[in-house]
Amino acid sequence: MAELPSGLLEACVVLGASSDKLRDVFQLHQQTKLDEQLLLEAEVLQVHAPPFVSKETHSSHAIGPAFSRVQRRKSFIKKKRRDRGAEASSNGDTLNRADVSSATEDISVPKDLDLIALPQLCFPGGLQLTNEHKEDGYHFLVFTDLFGNRTHGVVVQHYRAVQSCLEGAVQNGHRWNSSKSRLYAPFAVCVISKFPYYNALKDSLSCLLAQLRTARQADFEETIKEFSAKLSLVPLPPPGQLHVAFSLRPLQIVLPSREDQDSPVIDIDLHLPFLCFTHTTLLQLLSCLLQEQRMVFFSSDWARLTLVAESLLLYLRPLSWQQPYVPVLAGGMLDFLMAPTAFLMGCHISHFEEVAEETEDLILVNIDDGIIQASWSEPDDLPAVPLAATEIFISRSECLQLHYDLELCHLGAGTDVNALRGQRRDWQRRLNAQIQNIALELVVNIFRGVQDFLSHEHRVFNSEEFLRTREPSDQAFYKKVLETHIFHSFLRDRLNRKWDSFSRMEQNTRNSVYRNRAMTESPRRPPVSDLSRTGYRSYISPSDRLSKRLGASLPNLDQPACDCVTALSLKRPASLRKVTPDFGLKSPQEAVKVFNLPDFPPPLAYHYVQNYYSDMVALLGRAITATPPDKSSLLARYHYMRGLVNTVSNRRLDALEDFQSLYKTDADIFPSQMVKSLVDSLPEVERLQVDRRPEIKRLISRVRRDQERERAHHGNSAEEDSVKRFQLPKKYMQLEEFVKCVQESGIVKDQGAIHKLFDALTVGQQKQVAPDLFRVFYTIWKETEAEAQEVCLPASVLEHIEPSECVFKLSSSVKTSRGVGKIAMTQRRLFLLTDGRPGYVEVAQYRDLEEVKVSSAPFLLLRIPSLKLRVRGRKEAFEANLKTETELWNLMIKEMWAGRNMADRHKDPQLMQQALTNALLMDAVVGSLQSSKAIFAASKLAHFDRIKMEVPMMVPKTTAETLKHKINPCLELAAPQAVDVLLYTPGQLWVSVGGGKVMVFDASSWSLTHTCQVGNARLNCMMGVSSDQVWMGSQDSVIYIISMVALVCNRQLTEHRAEVTGLALDTEKYSQKVAYSCSAEGTVMMWEVSTLQVKKQFRLSCDHLQSVHSCDGTLWCCSRDLIMEVWRSGSVKRRLRPPEQPSGSTATFSSVLVLPERDELWTVCIGFGEVCIWHVKDASKPSHHVALQDCTGCYCMIKVKNQVWVGCVGRSSTKGKVYILDTETHQVLKELHGHNDKVKALCSAEDRYVLSGAGKQDGKIAIWKVE
Repeated sequence: MAELPSGLLEACVVLGASSDKLRDVFQLHQQTKLDEQLLLEAEVLQVHAPPFVSKETHSSHAIGPAFSRVQRRKSFIKKKRRDRGAEASSNGDTLNRADVSSATEDISVPKDLDLIALPQLCFPGGLQLTNEHKEDGYHFLVFTDLFGNRTHGVVVQHYRAVQSCLEGAVQNGHRWNSSKSRLYAPFAVCVISKFPYYNALKDSLSCLLAQLRTARQADFEETIKEFSAKLSLVPLPPPGQLHVAFSLRPLQIVLPSREDQDSPVIDIDLHLPFLCFTHTTLLQLLSCLLQEQRMVFFSSDWARLTLVAESLLLYLRPLSWQQPYVPVLAGGMLDFLMAPTAFLMGCHISHFEEVAEETEDLILVNIDDGIIQASWSEPDDLPAVPLAATEIFISRSECLQLHYDLELCHLGAGTDVNALRGQRRDWQRRLNAQIQNIALELVVNIFRGVQDFLSHEHRVFNSEEFLRTREPSDQAFYKKVLETHIFHSFLRDRLNRKWDSFSRMEQNTRNSVYRNRAMTESPRRPPVSDLSRTGYRSYISPSDRLSKRLGASLPNLDQPACDCVTALSLKRPASLRKVTPDFGLKSPQEAVKVFNLPDFPPPLAYHYVQNYYSDMVALLGRAITATPPDKSSLLARYHYMRGLVNTVSNRRLDALEDFQSLYKTDADIFPSQMVKSLVDSLPEVERLQVDRRPEIKRLISRVRRDQERERAHHGNSAEEDSVKRFQLPKKYMQLEEFVKCVQESGIVKDQGAIHKLFDALTVGQQKQVAPDLFRVFYTIWKETEAEAQEVCLPASVLEHIEPSECVFKLSSSVKTSRGVGKIAMTQRRLFLLTDGRPGYVEVAQYRDLEEVKVSSAPFLLLRIPSLKLRVRGRKEAFEANLKTETELWNLMIKEMWAGRNMADRHKDPQLMQQALTNALLMDAVVGSLQSSKAIFAASKLAHFDRIKMEVPMMVPKTTAETLKHKINPCLELAAPQAVDVLLYTPGQLWVSVGGGKVMVFDASSWSLTHTCQVGNARLNCMMGVSSDQVWMGSQDSVIYIISMVALVCNRQLTEHRAEVTGLALDTEKYSQKVAYSCSAEGTVMMWEVSTLQVKKQFRLSCDHLQSVHSCDGTLWCCSRDLIMEVWRSGSVKRRLRPPEQPSGSTATFSSVLVLPERDELWTVCIGFGEVCIWHVKDASKPSHHVALQDCTGCYCMIKVKNQVWVGCVGRSSTKGKVYILDTETHQVLKELHGHNDKVKALCSAEDRYVLSGAGKQDGKIAIWKVE
């Protein structure tokens, strides 16, 4: 049986005093004329829950309508005095038919719905009878089960005269005399839903009361049952911009949709807390929630308790409250406040003094007066939200327009109530969006930078390091928050790389600041300009500087690449982040579309309900037809709704077809669980029909594959929930454990550097690192970091230093040939910070060094070790009496010198950052070993200095002139990954590395702007299809479609059955754009780009089809064993096989390039270093072969201007090469050396630059200038 989706209504419960009790009380009232209010015990009188109608019993496997979820039910027996009923019946008069039937029948209650506490919660102040009629009152409930799942209730208390409740009843043969004083009793109607549609359900109950006021008592139950049945027919809107509206006369009621799959439903007025509290008090409340304090809200209005509590919890999204949550406590439930755990509860204001006196360690919040106090101290003693985040929140909040009346100043009086309500809804929706943005920005500002202290590989959070980067005044707040369940859940989502609202705003705000700045991986240090302006304790947060996730890059490639290298600064203190007043709030609001449901069927009979669903399907069909294909997001919502309705109306195959359409419109809202349940519930008759519907057949096969993948992945679910805190080791570590520990600590991620560090720390001993040694090493690393951060440079020194420079190492005060002072090392230069009045003396920029050597200087009768530096352009050498530090500084400066030279020659700024990391590791190794072997051990880390001695550093002149820059897309990874595909679109570079990871770089600065995960398999090809679409063919047989504007991947083409290997674009007649795709088993598909429909497909017989190209009405298809020219109909026009080699072996094609203007076809093969050129029109002409010197294999080709660039691997070594050939002379123009592994991908940027990507031994992208 399919598991059906939840509808709007879970149950509708009527509560109040039983008619027996009312009869007794009324009789007493008639006799004594009691004036005081009477309290009675409330009972459950009626429960209405789906299904309200069902198909005849002959269809045993049918899914009933009206969202009739098949479930186990339990019985809730009404307490009835049967003797009273029997007595009334024996006198010949009729008792209320509903009461008779309910006296003898069980009330059916949905599973997981506990009604025991409901009477108290619906009458939290008690069930009181009054002499005067009272206005109807509403309040809201939240129920939480053992698993943390919440259900929501909206309650209305409706007063009815007791006489009317007992109308028609008799006692001893006499009717009640209703002419005497009247007595009023409240009844509660509680609508329970899985979703917090508070406003919509409140409006619905208002419509119900309009009917109940004029209804006879005999029709009371039937009216509520009909109301419940109507709500059960309402489908919930899918996430996105489509809302659902239905009519319960006289009101039109709208169900707003969630923003996305991970967002909650918001159907309340989020500005209510702003009306109740000052901004400072509001921030205190949020601080207490983040610290998981024991909080109790008080108000004289029961409704206010839930609405304010719900709003505050929504402000914290995506953080989620994990503790007990009961926003409304009845008077008899106050013992809940004695619970020892953290909680959030609400009470009536009349209990304030009692609670304050009897309980301890509570935060007491008076909503009515807008004050907060602690039961043990002043609220000011509570840790506050970090100052900078507070200031931004308050400045934003002061700009909010919270009063709707101001919106009405220029409008006339409306006469259409639904139009007026619609205006108010639109205003509230806009205000809610602004408040959500402000609250989200607050959360982002509080927790910005958390991900920089995570080790995703080992699921570790370095909490101590994170705390150390917070401002001292904020430490108390963060220490408490880091220990909470709410923060643990937040960390788990970060480790699982969840892409939620926090991730989006955090990255978007970073991008807007750092768009045109460069960054490479380096140890965390703040730039000296930031440290020195106001001192260490108040410098600007490094989150205002460039993220280490930005690729090393330069905006102007005509300048020397390494001149603009900046170093990653320490994330300190993130709590001081400064933002401009309107920063971070620019989130475009999508236009909302409202789908109006048809009118509800009058009688609740099965065929009427089925007709209602048919009408809804027809309306949705018309909406789909009227929506243009470019509105794919809206189309997806219509298909989702129609699939939902088809599901509950038992049209399974139609529902599956609608859900299949979501892949091409918006796969993010694909209801996986519902579809799996549908597929599993298909009867045999419908399974036989699947073969005639290929779309559904594909969907079912994919569901099966996903189920198998989930079963295989099930064992890792526990790991995905784990979050560990970094701890120093307690036992000896072998290499593998050492690598893990260093990566967890955040010192360095690169495995190569960690291996060298392991060799250094284990020199002359067993290959294992003692825990005490690592603790000393870690401490020295952090102390050196802190010392550099304490640097405070005067303005006279700052003017000589680049803003991006960081001080990484300071010597002790020493005598030098240029005066006495401390030698400072940045990533760019050495300078002397003179003693006394601090002054700046330039020592050398690394690229200007000519010699670095250890010397000795005379001092009295002794000779003191010194370091001597010779600098280009200076006659006199610089000498410093560094004494015991001499050998260490000698190693560090030589490594920096060698790294700078290699970075300059290879145009790769990251090499300089690697050298810097090595130098700092040397410093920590020498400090931790403190032995005669310390310098020798540190020399193990002198990677670039050793390479300089072993391998010539000269780069061939041709390469040096052509190479402009390098990008490293694998900075945040522990090891390099192969660059699988490169694609340039106007202004953007798309890079695919690893298992579906795609990085987008800004082509003006070559800086990383966005990262997204496209499936979980390797990507084989990319293609820009339109101004807003990039298609990506994956190894998992799916073509993923990414929006270039929104940078989201929510559309998929799933028609291929094997890995997609090639994509091509063409224009048919009438200028209609079509795309071609091919998969490894030989299938070629032709797509209509506007509709994403397959217009044609055929299959070729070949060995692993690799690519497809469109040219002059034919397709050129390249496989491993042959190249085929194919008519668009699919018939093969010509076959070309790879040339035989002198050795007799057969080559394997790797790439093909069609030059239609020259009637030539260029091919290259794996394992052979030559280019083969075929004549396209004259097959009789022999092919021409161009040998590539020192090449053993070719992998890719592109044409740029009148050149063909070929990506290869060298013969004499495994280093990657790029050959440039002239298309006319077929001569090799250049041979370029730029990679340490084979060149796997090439792309052109507007014919100005060519970008090459290498295999995993290199993992970098080289940018070459096109002549």
